[in-house]
Amino acid sequence: MLLHMRRTTVRLPDDLLRAAKRAAADSDRTLTALIEDALRELLARGGSARAGKRRVNLPVFRGGAGARPGIDIDDSRALLDAMEPRP
Repeated sequence: MLLHMRRTTVRLPDDLLRAAKRAAADSDRTLTALIEDALRELLARGGSARAGKRRVNLPVFRGGAGARPGIDIDDSRALLDAMEPRP
């Protein structure tokens, strides 16, 4: 049975991505399947990889103006460039 799935972008450190791709290939699975299985396992045991750590409340922007003019929020590269301009 095929369930509805969404695409998303996940940013991972290069070394972690390489290790995940290697583990997926070694277990004859796709990278997507490996990530899905890992998330399901994490959530099944309580959902926190940082058990025992104090929860941090982050500020939430509640402005109504939206993104700056000229910023395409669907363009990850443009968002990163706007937040962290390249030297």
